[in-house]
Amino acid sequence: MGESVAERIAYLKDKLGLMPHPEGGFFRETYRAEVLVPGASLVPMKPDQVRHAATMIYFLVTPGSFSALHTICSDEGWHFYEGTGLEILSIDPETKQAKTTLLGLDFENNQSPQTWIPAGHYFGSRAYPPDGYALVGCTVAPGFDFADFHLPTQQALLDLFPQHSELIVQFSR
Repeated sequence: MGESVAERIAYLKDKLGLMPHPEGGFFRETYRAEVLVPGASLVPMKPDQVRHAATMIYFLVTPGSFSALHTICSDEGWHFYEGTGLEILSIDPETKQAKTTLLGLDFENNQSPQTWIPAGHYFGSRAYPPDGYALVGCTVAPGFDFADFHLPTQQALLDLFPQHSELIVQFSR
């Protein structure tokens, strides 16, 4: 008899040393480049600062939970490892267009094992389907720094993107 989803999630949290993330889900940083790059490579630029060239994390989204819409100043690559799939919502702050990407290995149903979110875009994610789970990896370049992390309120997002109110309510707190 196979393990339940809850047992698998508990196992992954334990074996990978995952901790709660402020945006939702669970994570652990696994790599931080020693090489530093100028903050002028961030969006928006921070010329008086430096960042590590890249960082990597494990990220786990559990059934019924989500990673709230947020933005960072770097590009973020997502890589699927296991689970049912991950739905990623991204919103371009300039065009205000929303895009949904399905991360996973079900190629017949338009899932892809990796995707990229451009710096400055708002994005969030949830398990797909919602009662599933997803273990993914995120690679951020220039490297992630909490100083570049912005987690707006639901009302702030509704003010910015009223045309996407239904999605914003699903992906924000």
